[in-house]
Amino acid sequence: SRLSQVDTQTEQLLEGLKLREKAGIVPPRYMVEQALGGVRQMASGTAYFHPLYRTFEEKVRALDLTSEEKEALLKACEQAIDESVLPPLQKLGDYLEYLYLDSAAPSDIGAWQYTKGDEYYAYVLRYYTTTELTPDEIHETGLQEIERIHAEMRQIFDELGYPEDESISELYARVARDGGYVSGDMVLRTYETLIEDAEQNLDEAFDLFPRAEVVVIGGFVGGFYVPASLDGSRPGAFYADVSGARLPRYGMPSLVYHETVPGHHLQIAIAQELDLTLFRNLVTDFTGYIEGWALYAEQLAWELGWYDNDPYGNLGRLQYEALRAARLVADTGINAKHWTYDEALTYMRENVGFDPSVLNLRYEVERYIGWPGHATAYKIGMMKILELRRKAMDELGDQFDLKEFHRVILGNGAVPLEILEKIVQDYIDAKKGTDASYSVTVQNPPSVFASSSDDTVLYGDSEESVEIDTSWSCSTTETDYSTSQTPVPQPETPALFPMVGAISITALILVTVTLIYRKRVKK
Repeated sequence: SRLSQVDTQTEQLLEGLKLREKAGIVPPRYMVEQALGGVRQMASGTAYFHPLYRTFEEKVRALDLTSEEKEALLKACEQAIDESVLPPLQKLGDYLEYLYLDSAAPSDIGAWQYTKGDEYYAYVLRYYTTTELTPDEIHETGLQEIERIHAEMRQIFDELGYPEDESISELYARVARDGGYVSGDMVLRTYETLIEDAEQNLDEAFDLFPRAEVVVIGGFVGGFYVPASLDGSRPGAFYADVSGARLPRYGMPSLVYHETVPGHHLQIAIAQELDLTLFRNLVTDFTGYIEGWALYAEQLAWELGWYDNDPYGNLGRLQYEALRAARLVADTGINAKHWTYDEALTYMRENVGFDPSVLNLRYEVERYIGWPGHATAYKIGMMKILELRRKAMDELGDQFDLKEFHRVILGNGAVPLEILEKIVQDYIDAKKGTDASYSVTVQNPPSVFASSSDDTVLYGDSEESVEIDTSWSCSTTETDYSTSQTPVPQPETPALFPMVGAISITALILVTVTLIYRKRVKK
């Protein structure tokens, strides 16, 4: 069972932590402290009262098995936790306590503090955004976007008669109150209704749809999407947090548009149903494209009129966009500009204004410490897609078709943003009748890409390049471009930097376990 392998996984984790310590790569003291509390909680008590056992028991009791079979499964679970879960977690806690008490963990929080830390941070920004933007450029972009978004917020605040001398947190407290709350079963029903309405209106901007459906599942944690299984046996799922007493409605539309349709579910389900290699669907994770599309989807919903007569929902959209813009500032502030934890938290609170019951900005700042660079990809990706759309509109004029543009963006699966630029440019060239250097052939709805592909991806060292040769073909409505190979320079990875990234992600995972455990116990 998986539980019986926790000891092996934990031993491997400990070995990696110790190797990194020898190399001078230790996570910040603040992250060690946060992780230590969670690990200690997960390692305490007996198996019978452990959250893992209680969750397993709940599921086993619902199975169509005999009492004897259920008891055998529960006994095996209890034994696995006693032997393979609690002891290794106790050892992990002991090691984290050593890092904390012996002051091996540094008090500074940014990536800049490590050997070649500035180079490492520049690398992870390239990795997650798939661009060559520098920390300074990303930081300045965030500042400019915050100013623009706040101006749009202010216009709606004025229309609602809200005062000009209140903080953004105070203003959004008004939005929450005036926009109303939902609770209990209405949380799931509201999300389901929003998805149903969105699906019915997708043909305003799309002629390409996945076969996989998406469902809403309530639980103790939520606000995220899990893709459908590749074999089609399980639909995509949006998990909604239904553990709270009530939820402000104003933020629900943008959240669900981001996670389901026209966001993650639409994009990922289409990609899964393309004739891509398993490597493309299961291994590659081009965050700038994937999260950029989902954030683009939030704005697209507004452009399509889905927020008409709902100023509170539109303010929710702008608040979520402000969050993604503020991430550009705070992430680079911490990891490149030597910001302290308090400086980053103050900036987020003053410019985003989420109530802690909806989104705790402390956890946001911890994310930038434990997962440098990742959070910047959302806004950078969104801005790139908007830039490419504007370019296509300007160059094509009356020939521009929004549905066709979205088909081009979604029709190749997730790709680096530099590759996406090439795809869109070749689409523009083909529409204008000039020579193009890429080939995409698409199929009309309701089917999704019955295509054949010949994908060749060659990975070399840092001095070589990646070449991609892709040609789509299908039986209906073809848009053909000629095909050529496009070299994409591969960034050099500094030798010690993967250690920093790995240890940072380890800290983030441990903090996540802590939060889930605490929520489960509180409930």
